[in-house]
Amino acid sequence: MSEVSLRATGAPNLDAPPRKLRVDIKDTLRLAWPMALTQLGQIAMMTTDLALLGRLGDRVMAAASLAHTILFAMFVIGAGLVSAVAPLAAQSFGAREPEGVRAALRVGLWISAIIAIPVTALTFFGYEMLVFLGQEDSAARLAARYLQGLAWSLAPGWAFIAIRGFMGAVNRPEPALNIMLAAVPLNGLLAYGLIYGSFGLPQLDVLGAGIATTIVNIAMLGAALWVCVTQRPFKKYRVLGHFWRWDWPLMRRLLVIGLPISATFFLEFGLFGAASLLVGMIGVTELAAHQVALQTAAVIFMAPFGISMAATVRVGQAVGRGDMASARRAGFIALGLALVFMCAATLLIALTREFIPQLFLGFGTTAKETAALASMLLIVAASFFIFDGLQTVGAGALRGLNDTRVPFYFALFSFWGVGFPAAWGLCFNAGLGTVGVWIGLTLSLIVYAALLVRRFNALTRSPGQA
Repeated sequence: MSEVSLRATGAPNLDAPPRKLRVDIKDTLRLAWPMALTQLGQIAMMTTDLALLGRLGDRVMAAASLAHTILFAMFVIGAGLVSAVAPLAAQSFGAREPEGVRAALRVGLWISAIIAIPVTALTFFGYEMLVFLGQEDSAARLAARYLQGLAWSLAPGWAFIAIRGFMGAVNRPEPALNIMLAAVPLNGLLAYGLIYGSFGLPQLDVLGAGIATTIVNIAMLGAALWVCVTQRPFKKYRVLGHFWRWDWPLMRRLLVIGLPISATFFLEFGLFGAASLLVGMIGVTELAAHQVALQTAAVIFMAPFGISMAATVRVGQAVGRGDMASARRAGFIALGLALVFMCAATLLIALTREFIPQLFLGFGTTAKETAALASMLLIVAASFFIFDGLQTVGAGALRGLNDTRVPFYFALFSFWGVGFPAAWGLCFNAGLGTVGVWIGLTLSLIVYAALLVRRFNALTRSPGQA
């Protein structure tokens, strides 16, 4: 679908009757909250691992942070591609084309399987990557041991994202949430057992945490496939029917949409990974505090991320129906909801900034310096949280329009033209250390959010408003 065809041909109808706006808000929230909680569950599993590993000391916590940096770099390669399943399936659903819905999921599952082989193999070179990037040998070895268990979680994780996108596209995201709600405690128990050697399991320390995550991801994928095949309304799509039949035109569409998403994710997570590496060059205490603040940001990010996925679905469904006025309204409603939530969340974090680090480091922790620095970073990140929410929803709304190439260029400029130079300069040249890194990250998000919102407004504005 070309960018020209994406422009609205009628009034944008942002001044819809209050009743219609209330219905749109309600529908967005109905989609967003299970999507957000599903993603939050994914972060909860990672946070549980970090909390359990944090009891082993700052050095283990820092190594886990480095391992997640490598894993994310690998994960986003496939995550962006399979994220294209949601807009493709939503547009087919809006156009009442069930075959298109099924085909979108099918090519997503195929992509997950195809790229899993080289990317999983690359993950096993985590130690060499970290040493090349200047990390100390002992931390790199601990991180590599964690990655040995985590590497096999990539393929089932990507496939679950594809299925989750399909479920959301047909307005039924709840089963993915139910699966995640069961997975979180299972992961916690299994990780605890394998880290510390409890429940008759072997004591594998950081390796055990990675193995637990992989086992749980495989179980989640199996449960999701079972729901798709046996439960309504999913089974009517026969998602595994003709599974071996290649749909080359749709595969090309998925790649055209998904590759820029992957590249954008890689630029974004690459910046945050680079930020962790910059902080790691300062010291272990700073890296541990940075990870606490970053993990807190990741937790509250899940709400706007869920709103973003709902925006992709609702905008995509409207595009499938040919109703561009509704697509515009859906996008701006999602942006408004994200802004309200992130302002409230920022206030809450400011009030609890001294309590939050103890959740990761342990109550009564002896790592006083780490806790104090983490508390300071949570204050510095106030603007970061708000603009992080706006950028992810803006990107999600544009994905519903199949517009992913231009946002990639925005990300390249914002993250690496603005964010990284600012983080480096403020950290080392201005002497602000970890605080300077966070200011640089915030500047990148401000620029990126502004560009995305402006882009969505331009693409959905009626000719009469141009």
